[in-house]
Amino acid sequence: MNIIWHEKAKQFHLYNDEISYIMYVQPNGEMGQLYFGSRIHDKEDFTYLSHRGAKSMVAVDAPEENFSMELNRQEYPRFGSTDFGAHAFEAEYADASRVSNCRYLSHKIFAGKEKLDGLPATYADEAQAMALVVTMEDPLTKLNLELSYSIFRDLPVITRNVRFINRGDQKIILNRVMSACIDLPDQDYEWMQFSGAWARERIPATRKIERGMISVESKRGGSSANHNPFIIVKRPHADDFAGEAIGMSFVYSGNFLAAADADTYGRLRLLMGIHPDTFRWPLEAGAEFTAPEVVVAYTDKGLNDLSQTFHSLFNNHLVRGKWKNKARPILLNNWEATFMDFTQDSILKIAAKAKEAGAELFVLDDGWFGKRDDDYAGLGDWVENPDKLPGGMKELARKVNELGLEFGFWIEPEMVNPDSDLYRAHPDWAFAVPGREPALGRHQYVLDFSRDEVVDYIYDMLYKVIDGANISYMKWDMNRALTDVYSKGTEPELQGCVSHKYVLGVYRLYEKLIAAFPDILFESCSSGGSRFDAGMLYYAPQAWCSDNTDGADRVLIQYGSSYGYPISSIGAHVSAVPNQQTGRSVPIQFRADVACFGTFGYELDLNELSDGEFEQVKEQIVFMKKYRQLLQFGRFYRLVSPFETDMNAWMVVSEDKKQALVGVYTMRASVNGLDGRIRLAGLDEDKRYHINTCAYYGDELMRAGLLLDAKNALNYKIYQDYSSCIICLNAE
Repeated sequence: MNIIWHEKAKQFHLYNDEISYIMYVQPNGEMGQLYFGSRIHDKEDFTYLSHRGAKSMVAVDAPEENFSMELNRQEYPRFGSTDFGAHAFEAEYADASRVSNCRYLSHKIFAGKEKLDGLPATYADEAQAMALVVTMEDPLTKLNLELSYSIFRDLPVITRNVRFINRGDQKIILNRVMSACIDLPDQDYEWMQFSGAWARERIPATRKIERGMISVESKRGGSSANHNPFIIVKRPHADDFAGEAIGMSFVYSGNFLAAADADTYGRLRLLMGIHPDTFRWPLEAGAEFTAPEVVVAYTDKGLNDLSQTFHSLFNNHLVRGKWKNKARPILLNNWEATFMDFTQDSILKIAAKAKEAGAELFVLDDGWFGKRDDDYAGLGDWVENPDKLPGGMKELARKVNELGLEFGFWIEPEMVNPDSDLYRAHPDWAFAVPGREPALGRHQYVLDFSRDEVVDYIYDMLYKVIDGANISYMKWDMNRALTDVYSKGTEPELQGCVSHKYVLGVYRLYEKLIAAFPDILFESCSSGGSRFDAGMLYYAPQAWCSDNTDGADRVLIQYGSSYGYPISSIGAHVSAVPNQQTGRSVPIQFRADVACFGTFGYELDLNELSDGEFEQVKEQIVFMKKYRQLLQFGRFYRLVSPFETDMNAWMVVSEDKKQALVGVYTMRASVNGLDGRIRLAGLDEDKRYHINTCAYYGDELMRAGLLLDAKNALNYKIYQDYSSCIICLNAE
């Protein structure tokens, strides 16, 4: 791991054992890219990778008329230059001009990684990463840009962000701020995005990159279920096991834009940052603005390797606190068992059965506060309902603890019902455009978290509920998109700041609660997976993956989620059948075998199960307790895609390769075919692995494959819809 500055050539080379990232000061003083990919040897000068030479109808940069930014790869392209591609930033000056010319001024190289104030970001100590900050300045307006980079010792990762500082004496307006730009020298790639909607989140979609623009975005106020702020560009023949790919993940939970711009000269530009349509940020003299972080990862070993890089980075350098790399408690949540119709006695009855089954944590969901018996009222009034909790949260937590369970509860702090004491007292605290009727979503408005007094008020209410009660878990929900984004506490000229300040307010409330209650395990949620992003993992190490708990659909959702997010972050529960979302009835074993590859829990009343099903639940919990550290933190491999066949297979392998678990699932059985065969991955080819009464060398399991028939003593009914099994491998 090193960052080298070649003074004579004015070039930077960031590298570790796996990757190199090379950039330089161009003839016009602006920063350009030269190389990003597999590690290459360092040398004094890589200028030959740039382009020198004029072309018809191409604007050039004086004083060198053989140099054009349009024909060269840019590090942080600006609006209004001789580069006509998609730009990374646009600033507007006092004379209404929008042309900048930020040139290299200085740099600093240091060990470790700087924290971003008020924003989530990856972290590392001085032995784990090195950082580079390149300062650029527009000599006319004194706008300074600080381009920040970090390279990790053990991972093929570059992180990027940018800070703007107004060192002039006049106001500057930032109209567009991307956090990262990657320029590639060719366009022979495919674009992968992870899209969907509520209850069908993060479904992978691949398309060939052609000349022009491809983009995904959110303008919903959160990162959204519709398009995840994580993309991959890969070579056309790259798959899970081989080939070159680049992944980009936005460590941010608000509006975003991710784009690929393939120009007509063969260059491919990748951009990621805050969506410019909902952003306008004035910088007064002396003020500064810091953009969120983008993680850029590279592989030449296939998409499983790329995913494992993100999994390792997020588990070790993004998740913080007590629950970092710690197996998660097995919980039971009462939502699908009771919805909001419950009493303390009915809750304790469900909790007692959960304890009998072997669960460790009981979670009380929506309906415990205010006048909250349905979606229409009470949201925002974070005071216990005495009819449901006569002794308050403190007494219920004590009674659940006496059963031998930890206790947690649900909140939705960013929202308010019109029928609530909070809204009646402070209607101006909800987003609404003056003179216009605001839109409702799930019968609720959005609180203006861009205002400190709103965040502090909600914090004080929640603190009183938590303080004195033994709370070990909180589920933080967000059940609508942001509309009518207008802050009545903000001047008209600053309304373009509100969407971003709202996200900063969410982060600030998380930080305040974490500081006050550092042992609480937070699980983020947004109608399931509508805010499932890297930014949230900095505060909540797991996220409710989807409100769709149907076992068959969860195979698809969790498979897509695994491309960019670790298994430990995927909230996955076994729910009742017929499923609430799809009406489908899937065997309880199938539902559990899918949920095992996640944080694992139950979303039902165990009292309503048959004796046989309850015994299965107890066996499932015993299994999960035995293997959860491996399941949640082992090296994860996708083996067979459910989007390509009627089967799915994935597996996890321990770091020492002595133990592995393989999940196999048949969604739709076929007739009159051969026994199924899957090729495993990640094993030690020289080790002998035992599967029940049989033994196999690692090389044969990975190359010849494992047959799914009775001779392997797997007892796997491949010719039956919704059949599943988890195969345990143990090395001698």
